[in-house]
Amino acid sequence: MSTEKKYPMTVAGKQKIQDELTQLITVKRKEVVERIKIARSFGDLSENSEYDSAKEDQAFVEGRISTLESMIRNAVIIEEEENNDVVSLGKTVTFVEVPGGDEETYTIVGSAEADPIEGLISNDSPIAKGLLGKTTGDKVKITTPGGEMDVKIVKIS
Repeated sequence: MSTEKKYPMTVAGKQKIQDELTQLITVKRKEVVERIKIARSFGDLSENSEYDSAKEDQAFVEGRISTLESMIRNAVIIEEEENNDVVSLGKTVTFVEVPGGDEETYTIVGSAEADPIEGLISNDSPIAKGLLGKTTGDKVKITTPGGEMDVKIVKIS
Protein backbone atom coordinates (compact mmCIF):
# COMPACT_ATOMS: atom_id res chain seq x y z
CA MET A 1 0.00 0.00 0.00
CA SER A 2 1.48 3.34 -1.02
CA THR A 3 1.07 6.50 0.96
CA GLU A 4 0.26 9.61 -1.01
CA LYS A 5 2.59 12.56 -0.69
CA LYS A 6 1.48 15.19 1.82
CA TYR A 7 1.48 18.83 0.71
CA PRO A 8 2.15 21.34 3.49
CA MET A 9 0.55 24.68 2.63
CA THR A 10 -0.96 27.78 4.10
CA VAL A 11 -4.70 28.39 4.09
CA ALA A 12 -4.14 31.02 1.37
CA GLY A 13 -2.08 28.57 -0.67
CA LYS A 14 -4.80 25.94 -0.50
CA GLN A 15 -7.38 28.51 -1.57
CA LYS A 16 -5.22 29.52 -4.55
CA ILE A 17 -5.02 25.88 -5.65
CA GLN A 18 -8.78 25.47 -5.14
CA ASP A 19 -9.42 28.57 -7.27
CA GLU A 20 -7.21 27.22 -10.07
CA LEU A 21 -9.04 23.88 -9.92
CA THR A 22 -12.42 25.59 -10.12
CA GLN A 23 -11.25 27.65 -13.13
CA LEU A 24 -9.97 24.55 -14.92
CA ILE A 25 -13.18 22.58 -14.30
CA THR A 26 -15.73 25.30 -14.98
CA VAL A 27 -14.04 27.27 -17.78
CA LYS A 28 -10.97 25.68 -19.34
CA ARG A 29 -12.39 22.15 -19.62
CA LYS A 30 -15.48 23.46 -21.45
CA GLU A 31 -13.34 25.59 -23.79
CA VAL A 32 -11.22 22.57 -24.75
CA VAL A 33 -14.29 20.38 -25.35
CA GLU A 34 -15.72 23.08 -27.61
CA ARG A 35 -12.42 23.29 -29.54
CA ILE A 36 -12.46 19.52 -30.05
CA LYS A 37 -16.05 19.68 -31.29
CA ILE A 38 -15.18 22.44 -33.79
CA ALA A 39 -12.03 20.63 -34.94
CA ARG A 40 -14.04 17.43 -35.55
CA SER A 41 -16.36 19.35 -37.85
CA PHE A 42 -13.39 20.01 -40.17
CA GLY A 43 -13.50 16.38 -41.27
CA ASP A 44 -10.55 13.99 -41.58
CA LEU A 45 -8.97 13.73 -38.10
CA SER A 46 -5.76 12.08 -39.34
CA GLU A 47 -4.40 15.36 -40.73
CA ASN A 48 -6.25 17.81 -38.49
CA SER A 49 -3.74 19.86 -36.51
CA GLU A 50 -6.51 21.80 -34.70
CA TYR A 51 -7.91 18.51 -33.41
CA ASP A 52 -4.46 17.26 -32.34
CA SER A 53 -3.74 20.54 -30.54
CA ALA A 54 -7.10 20.51 -28.75
CA LYS A 55 -6.59 16.88 -27.64
CA GLU A 56 -3.13 17.77 -26.28
CA ASP A 57 -4.65 20.69 -24.36
CA GLN A 58 -7.35 18.38 -23.05
CA ALA A 59 -4.74 15.92 -21.78
CA PHE A 60 -2.87 18.76 -20.06
CA VAL A 61 -6.03 20.18 -18.43
CA GLU A 62 -7.18 16.76 -17.19
CA GLY A 63 -3.70 15.99 -15.85
CA ARG A 64 -3.55 19.32 -14.02
CA ILE A 65 -7.04 18.78 -12.57
CA SER A 66 -5.94 15.38 -11.28
CA THR A 67 -2.77 16.86 -9.76
CA LEU A 68 -4.63 19.71 -8.05
CA GLU A 69 -7.29 17.36 -6.67
CA SER A 70 -4.54 15.19 -5.18
CA MET A 71 -2.82 18.23 -3.67
CA ILE A 72 -6.05 19.42 -2.06
CA ARG A 73 -6.95 15.94 -0.82
CA ASN A 74 -3.49 15.55 0.76
CA ALA A 75 -3.05 19.13 1.99
CA VAL A 76 -1.63 19.62 5.47
CA ILE A 77 -2.40 23.14 6.64
CA ILE A 78 0.54 24.95 8.23
CA GLU A 79 -0.59 26.07 11.66
CA GLU A 80 0.06 29.69 12.57
CA GLU A 81 2.45 29.80 15.52
CA GLU A 82 2.81 32.78 17.81
CA ASN A 83 6.41 31.77 18.54
CA ASN A 84 8.66 33.82 16.28
CA ASP A 85 11.86 32.63 17.94
CA VAL A 86 12.55 29.70 15.60
CA VAL A 87 12.41 29.44 11.80
CA SER A 88 9.69 26.98 10.83
CA LEU A 89 7.25 26.29 8.03
CA GLY A 90 5.00 29.28 7.43
CA LYS A 91 7.43 31.80 8.94
CA THR A 92 8.84 34.81 7.14
CA VAL A 93 12.60 35.09 7.55
CA THR A 94 14.80 38.11 6.88
CA PHE A 95 18.52 37.46 6.60
CA VAL A 96 21.60 39.21 5.31
CA GLU A 97 24.50 37.57 3.52
CA VAL A 98 27.70 38.19 5.44
CA PRO A 99 29.87 40.01 4.93
CA GLY A 100 28.10 43.01 3.44
CA GLY A 101 25.15 41.56 1.55
CA ASP A 102 21.67 42.96 1.04
CA GLU A 103 18.75 41.92 3.22
CA GLU A 104 16.54 39.22 1.73
CA THR A 105 13.13 38.16 3.01
CA TYR A 106 11.36 34.89 2.24
CA THR A 107 8.37 33.03 3.58
CA ILE A 108 8.94 29.29 3.90
CA VAL A 109 6.01 27.34 2.48
CA GLY A 110 5.34 23.86 1.14
CA SER A 111 6.45 23.01 -2.39
CA ALA A 112 2.88 23.22 -3.69
CA GLU A 113 2.70 26.98 -3.22
CA ALA A 114 6.35 27.98 -3.65
CA ASP A 115 6.89 31.04 -5.84
CA PRO A 116 10.38 32.51 -5.35
CA ILE A 117 9.55 35.62 -7.39
CA GLU A 118 6.81 36.36 -4.83
CA GLY A 119 9.16 35.61 -1.93
CA LEU A 120 7.68 32.17 -1.19
CA ILE A 121 10.34 29.45 -1.04
CA SER A 122 9.79 25.73 -0.70
CA ASN A 123 10.71 24.01 2.53
CA ASP A 124 12.64 21.60 0.25
CA SER A 125 14.87 24.39 -1.14
CA PRO A 126 18.51 24.64 -0.01
CA ILE A 127 17.96 28.06 1.58
CA ALA A 128 14.92 26.92 3.58
CA LYS A 129 16.63 23.71 4.67
CA GLY A 130 19.55 25.78 5.95
CA LEU A 131 17.29 28.18 7.86
CA LEU A 132 14.76 25.79 9.40
CA GLY A 133 15.22 25.37 13.13
CA LYS A 134 17.51 28.40 13.48
CA THR A 135 16.86 31.52 15.57
CA THR A 136 17.29 35.28 15.19
CA GLY A 137 20.98 36.21 15.27
CA ASP A 138 22.18 32.77 14.14
CA LYS A 139 24.87 32.67 11.47
CA VAL A 140 24.21 29.89 8.98
CA LYS A 141 26.25 28.38 6.13
CA ILE A 142 23.88 27.47 3.29
CA THR A 143 24.95 25.27 0.39
CA THR A 144 23.13 26.15 -2.82
CA PRO A 145 23.65 25.03 -6.42
CA GLY A 146 25.44 28.36 -6.94
CA GLY A 147 27.86 27.73 -4.09
CA GLU A 148 27.99 28.33 -0.36
CA MET A 149 26.73 31.45 1.31
CA ASP A 150 27.01 32.62 4.90
CA VAL A 151 23.96 34.43 6.23
CA LYS A 152 22.85 35.98 9.50
CA ILE A 153 19.19 35.76 10.46
CA VAL A 154 17.92 39.27 11.17
CA LYS A 155 14.21 38.72 11.81
CA ILE A 156 11.62 35.95 12.05
CA SER A 157 7.92 36.74 11.81
